[in-house]
Amino acid sequence: MTVPTEPVPVPDLVRELAGDGLLTLAWRNELGGLTFRVEPTDPGEPASYVKWSPRTDRALTEWVDLVKEAARMEWAERYTTVPHVLEAGTDGDVDWLVTTALPARSAVDPRWLAEPETAARAIGAGLRALHDALPVDRCPWTWSIEDRLAVAEDRAARGHAAPGWSTEARARLADAPDHDRLVVCHGDACAPNTLLADDGSFHGHVDLGALGVADRWADLAVATYSLGWNYGPGLDHLVYEAYGIDEDPERVAWYRMLWDLG
Repeated sequence: MTVPTEPVPVPDLVRELAGDGLLTLAWRNELGGLTFRVEPTDPGEPASYVKWSPRTDRALTEWVDLVKEAARMEWAERYTTVPHVLEAGTDGDVDWLVTTALPARSAVDPRWLAEPETAARAIGAGLRALHDALPVDRCPWTWSIEDRLAVAEDRAARGHAAPGWSTEARARLADAPDHDRLVVCHGDACAPNTLLADDGSFHGHVDLGALGVADRWADLAVATYSLGWNYGPGLDHLVYEAYGIDEDPERVAWYRMLWDLG
């Protein structure tokens, strides 16, 4: 995902959902999805976010289904801090999701890009809190290795294979590590999806479209992977320390390969 620097047309549906609120584009993803922050005209009303996503063939093979994400958020909200769902739906061509704005900033907000050590610790603490809070035996969804490989193979069959996908790459993924601990994973634990309070502590999570039961290293490998993309090298140990675990290089390498290829 990126923060656009050039003007982006606002879809009519987004304007309708935002009402009289002031719209600011927060994110745009490579699939054409847009996320807008909505500031209400009444200062006493809370801010919100509107996510809008074209329902393309590629999007549907990459876990991008905002109606399903809404269901996951509503379930997770019983146990942990995530945005409250106000509205979600689809018209067959686009999906939309409207949520409350949490009183916190993304780990890649300029404030925390300037304090990467603080952000890394909060990401680790946040994942531990999430994994401890969400009950595996009550979770209706999985993010298992089998599910993810099936998605990757479906994408390849539809002509949307990830870079590097091949028969040889698929064979490398066959040697999966044993589970360490099954938890309810975030499913996209990259740095932008952790929110920090003003004091630098973990506050909550966003973007739960792939939430489901999986080994905890599926999240940890991606969370630390994303540190290099957002802050630079040398911070992984802070995530592991805050989570309360020693690094497992073999599991990290395998789950990062799955992330890249799947």
